[in-house]
Amino acid sequence: MKYQSQKVALYYIYGALTLFAAQIVFGVVAGTVYVFPNFLSEVLPFNVIRMIHTNALIVWLLMGYFGAAYYLLPEECETEIHSPKLAIIQFWLFMAAALAAVVCYILGIHEGREFLEQPLPIKVAIVVVALIFLYNSTLTLLKGRKTAISNVLIVGLWFVALLFLFAFYNPANLSLDKMYWWYVIHLWVEGVWELIMASILAFLMIKMTGVDREVIEKWLYVMVSLSLFTGILGTGHHYLWIGTPGYWQWIGNVFSTLEIVPFFAMVVFCFYMVWKGGREHPNKAALLWALGCSVMAFFGAGVWGFMHTISSINYYSHGTQITAAHGHLAFYGAYVMLNLAIFTYALPYLRGRAPYNQQLNMWGFWITTSAMAFMTFTLTFAGIVQVHLQRVLGMAYMEVQDQIALFYWMRLGAGVVVLIGVTLIIWSLVVVPRARPATGAVRQTGK
Repeated sequence: MKYQSQKVALYYIYGALTLFAAQIVFGVVAGTVYVFPNFLSEVLPFNVIRMIHTNALIVWLLMGYFGAAYYLLPEECETEIHSPKLAIIQFWLFMAAALAAVVCYILGIHEGREFLEQPLPIKVAIVVVALIFLYNSTLTLLKGRKTAISNVLIVGLWFVALLFLFAFYNPANLSLDKMYWWYVIHLWVEGVWELIMASILAFLMIKMTGVDREVIEKWLYVMVSLSLFTGILGTGHHYLWIGTPGYWQWIGNVFSTLEIVPFFAMVVFCFYMVWKGGREHPNKAALLWALGCSVMAFFGAGVWGFMHTISSINYYSHGTQITAAHGHLAFYGAYVMLNLAIFTYALPYLRGRAPYNQQLNMWGFWITTSAMAFMTFTLTFAGIVQVHLQRVLGMAYMEVQDQIALFYWMRLGAGVVVLIGVTLIIWSLVVVPRARPATGAVRQTGK
């Protein structure tokens, strides 16, 4: 570890892993409710369980991005973080806001808009958290070296904060509400989060492959350009059926189809850099997560997104389990694996240890990824059956749910296996063997 202020990233990594565990536990509970509908119904209604599951996902991913930024900015900018104390205050405020939101949900206090259910005071607290981060990270960037990686990362995080401001606008008209709601949700996950993803992957490739920075940064600019070109107007595939003008049919079809391109570019980028580097990095687990991230993001966000993005298909498939299949694999592949890649890489340096528990970490990778793939196929088949029975034959919704109950049992089984895999991953990251102090085995590469 080159800069002492990088240690503030530990707060965010451990906080993110805690919320990650909570997200998975509540996901398994939600899956259980699907097969035992009255499970916890008197204590914790399903809508609250789902809120906690989805909100925990968003918060721990954001917390991971903050931690990644506080780890890599000092190395990229070749200077200490502007104010480590402010970074610690930001962390505790963010964690307090997350816990307060959970309490509010359990008490029935929420705004009801998916992913944006937080009561107004908590939304304000999130904005304060974002302002603290942007102040701290931007001043760090301005006083140090400017690189493509640091610039793209900070631009991405600036737009994460700016786009969240649309969460405060809640018009009475449902079409308008959904139009601006997607400004937050879509332009985050299919827009500026891709900038964050590309910059972190580029940082990891520099450090773990030894390929020249100039080569990697050229690839980074290509990936960012493709992400913004396709992602911004790709919002149109959410505007197909909410009452917007008809031209969104064409815009949504064309640009949503192209959204697969930047994810394919990331696969080519990662594997080409590893091949071109031609060297063995000691942290094989981190390299596995980075390569796995690009592949699973391509399939989850790219292929499964493309499968039902064309309006003539989406007319039948939207709101079915096909959407759930795409959502689960896309979030896991693109952003969960991204955070786990940077955590796996950074923790040995932050803890002053050689890469540790790598075999356990890689077992966790394969178990979790296999279970997520199985869950995705299960939900996809459930969605196809649902489309045929409900949207083509016209059967009632609850009748169809009875017909696809077997798939929900399979989804629950996959969720339990995911929980086991995540437990292995978190254990491998948090529990450090006493032996093997850091030596040249964790020597960093890159300029």
